[in-house]
Amino acid sequence: MKDESGCASALKSISREPYYLVCGNEIKMFEAAYDARLPVMLKGPTGCGKTRFIEYMSYRLKRPLITVACHEDLFATDLTGRFLLKNDETVWMDGPLTRAVRTGAICYLDEIVEARKDTTVVIHPLTDYRRTLGIDKKGEVISAHPDFMLVVSYNPGYQSILKDLKQSTRQRFVSLEFDYPESEKEAEIVSHEGGVEIDMALKLVALAGKIRSMREHGLTEGASTRLLIYAAQLIGKDIPVKEACLSAICLPLTDDGKLIETLTDLIEDVF
Repeated sequence: MKDESGCASALKSISREPYYLVCGNEIKMFEAAYDARLPVMLKGPTGCGKTRFIEYMSYRLKRPLITVACHEDLFATDLTGRFLLKNDETVWMDGPLTRAVRTGAICYLDEIVEARKDTTVVIHPLTDYRRTLGIDKKGEVISAHPDFMLVVSYNPGYQSILKDLKQSTRQRFVSLEFDYPESEKEAEIVSHEGGVEIDMALKLVALAGKIRSMREHGLTEGASTRLLIYAAQLIGKDIPVKEACLSAICLPLTDDGKLIETLTDLIEDVF
């Protein structure tokens, strides 16, 4: 959804505890960073639980969460705000980052590497001792609310010359590394979120493990936990297991006919 500043963002005050299965010391590290008012980078592959984690921490810390889906057409004004014509007069409308800075929310920039390089520069003063946000169009510098926290996510699998974060940006964050959970925990997540028995969840996880081992043989991404949950949900709607796995796990990963044939064989092997 786009807010009045034109940016695709969402504000949540999370009142119900999201389901999140702890996999390490990520909660303790995040809470320590929050207490120290340090910005945090969540690093990990697509669909491994980064967004769910930040929603859980928003609930745990009792702070509202503003999420921005970054993309290549995201301008600095999309984050900070712009002047709009309203009722025949020009009014200023804060962007999602500015709202978070003013109100003390957690601002989550999802897939920061997708944003324009000149856009990410605007967050730099928020990530050091200054904790300020400059709004050039208003000639204003805002000091961040004491409870404000900046969090970004980053998928190292997409690193390239064109799709990587500058060191000047990366070295401003405390990094928490995420990966797909160990098999038993991932199966527990798939069972809970997908609504299937644990035995079925374990088979889906086993399939994912085989697919992830193919990343060096043509696949750019492995099967995410999210896709396993989708497959489980289809199975719960009486879609045959093999069809559910093909549609929810294999086809989203590639359009290559030979790879799809190989993935189909893996489904046959597991089920």
